[in-house]
Amino acid sequence: MKIALVSPYDWCVEGGVKTHIRHLAASFRSWGHEVVIFAPASDAERVRDEVHVMGRPFSMRVSGSVARITFAWKSPEVKRVLQEHRFDVVHLHEPLMPLLPYYFLRHSHAVTVGTFHAAKEGGNRFYGYTTPLTRRWFRKIEGKIAVSPAAAKLVSRYFPGYFNIIPNGIDYEHFAGPAEPFPEFMDGRKNILFVGRPEKRKGLKYLLKAYLRIRQQEPNTRLIVVGAGDFSRYERVMAPFPDVVFRPNVPYADLPRYHKSSTVFCAPNTGNESQGYVLLEALAAGDAVVASNIEGFAGVMTNEVEGLLVRPKDPDAIAAAVLRLLRNPGLRETFGARGRELARHYSWDNVAHRVMSYYERLLYERQQVAETRARRAALAGSGR
Repeated sequence: MKIALVSPYDWCVEGGVKTHIRHLAASFRSWGHEVVIFAPASDAERVRDEVHVMGRPFSMRVSGSVARITFAWKSPEVKRVLQEHRFDVVHLHEPLMPLLPYYFLRHSHAVTVGTFHAAKEGGNRFYGYTTPLTRRWFRKIEGKIAVSPAAAKLVSRYFPGYFNIIPNGIDYEHFAGPAEPFPEFMDGRKNILFVGRPEKRKGLKYLLKAYLRIRQQEPNTRLIVVGAGDFSRYERVMAPFPDVVFRPNVPYADLPRYHKSSTVFCAPNTGNESQGYVLLEALAAGDAVVASNIEGFAGVMTNEVEGLLVRPKDPDAIAAAVLRLLRNPGLRETFGARGRELARHYSWDNVAHRVMSYYERLLYERQQVAETRARRAALAGSGR
């Protein structure tokens, strides 16, 4: 099978959509399929061996984050590569983001699939403003995938219809496999772990407030903050508390070691999470998890089954749940075992097989439609 995977986002910047596409491509290629990735890139030479570069991206604020997308005129080039490759499937990720996916929708004659990744409580202004223009392109998407119920809820608010739920995957073996904890954190303290970017919606400020309550009742604790980005404003605020440790820009290879060093993992995100990689990675690692009861997280784990879900933006609720787990090793072990088993279903191998099965179903349905039309045309031609 010949497959095109299209991203509207800068391939030189790490993100959930890029991770999703990269893992799908690796799985499909390992099964013998031909895959070409199309995406804009801010440093085309650096990624030219990995993707077919389509334009230079610019920053645009969308759904509480900054998206780097291209507005380059690529219609002739898209038309050319589609004619050259004659793909069986063209799979667009965030197919209604400008501008690259529109060109593929316009010129593709292959089975066209769209995966919607974003989730945002209260709606999406971008979808709201552009719906009159993008409705015609939405109709050209034959296979519609949402990575979570939260993502399906957002897009169906503007474009009603059926969405096949196929989640984001995780590198399950990377997090579930053996890893050595960091000796510096194995000093008898109980460690609370946060993993995430220093964005407002990640809710770190609420965890920091909760931690000040936690350390009053359990002084023998430590908060470890891990993530990509600049945490300096948080570091300044927490400077009087040396038991709050910041580890920015941690290599991906080291993340399992931080999970193995933790006693409790906390995801205090406030919303707009489609599914939550960090939550699934923590579950795969066997962590005892406290997470905000937001739609994206509640669609993954169940309260009091794989972990604890608490009210968002509530430091008292976060502190109470973390303290409960810190004081109950048996409950931590139970949640950890259940969470690891749940996360197994989100392995990239499982996800890629589900996507491939969807491709095959869509190709079969298109073939059936073509055969039915051919039979009707033959009957009409024979005068029967």
